[in-house]
Amino acid sequence: MWVEKNLRFDLWLLVAVVSLTCLGIVMIYSTSSITAGQLMQGESAYFLKKQLLAAGLGVIAMITAMHVNHEKLKYFVFLLLALSIVLLVLVLVPGIGVEIKGSRRWVDLGPLNFQPSELGRLALVIYLAYSLSKKQEQIKSFTYGLLPYLIISGLMMGLIFVEPDMGGAVTLGIILFVMLFVAGVKLRYLFGMLLLSVPVVFYFIASAQYRWERLLATINPWNYRHDAGWQLVQSFLALGSGGLTGVGLGEGRQKLFYLPDAHTDFIFSVIGEELGFVGIAAVVVLFMIIAVRGGLIALRTDNRFGALLAFGITTMIVVPAFINMAVVMGLLPTKGLVLPFISYGGSALVIYLSAVGVLLNISTRMYVPR
Repeated sequence: MWVEKNLRFDLWLLVAVVSLTCLGIVMIYSTSSITAGQLMQGESAYFLKKQLLAAGLGVIAMITAMHVNHEKLKYFVFLLLALSIVLLVLVLVPGIGVEIKGSRRWVDLGPLNFQPSELGRLALVIYLAYSLSKKQEQIKSFTYGLLPYLIISGLMMGLIFVEPDMGGAVTLGIILFVMLFVAGVKLRYLFGMLLLSVPVVFYFIASAQYRWERLLATINPWNYRHDAGWQLVQSFLALGSGGLTGVGLGEGRQKLFYLPDAHTDFIFSVIGEELGFVGIAAVVVLFMIIAVRGGLIALRTDNRFGALLAFGITTMIVVPAFINMAVVMGLLPTKGLVLPFISYGGSALVIYLSAVGVLLNISTRMYVPR
């Protein structure tokens, strides 16, 4: 049966996701209204309208996914994977891909710019869950249990990296590592993969001047406060001025052309400024609820495909969230990763809500341990 009715979904997960999405809509208007008013000839709600459109599409996709048996995704695994790879190639083609701030990551779809890497992330999770769930003892073999996934994931990571989007490529690598680990791939293979990846990542950071400067700015942002460390210093000022309860919703100053990308990558800073420690803590708690409930759904579901899929979806939501928050607080070098459900970005919101719909459908298979 494709469509299921009268299902009991994980309410904690649903409330956490809806709360983050609603907060995101409010904060996008707060952070972007003045910027939009100047850039779009007085249309202060420009970014808000686009995010509301994406939220509407995302909610429809989430509700649909909630009521469609997640097992049916097996029929579309290779179609989704192939479509994602094709789109990742097309986005690099001049005239098809949309270039913004030197990065070619989007395809123009009229009212929305679609980011193929977001679909690619979900497609890879579904593919890994499907393929790994079919393997038993073969999972212990390097040739059958690891190599095929390294090739496919490596191809997608390479395409995302040349956009360039190193943060997106690294996130894909983390998702791969987590799913291989929970599927039972030998630890020595995973440890070797981890050891090899560290010098590779360091090489790519050192080979690009702007990445190297971002790394140095993370170590000592005040020495680079007029160039590579500007964004991070402004983030610190926003977080520091918020105090316990913030300066008030809409009253933040750093979004007034001081903090670049205030409505996208650094929206968490504005939350800290306007809503204070209370607002930051609420966001962290909501993401922790998603992590815990997603983990429980994975551990308690009644089939291996559903368990791996739940682990993968939870990872693809939680990892970018905590990387984004770590970047904003100066714990990691600046990367172009949005805060799921909160940052401005239509394709990211639609894909994340769709993924949550699948996770909620899996939650209906949870059993209660005695």
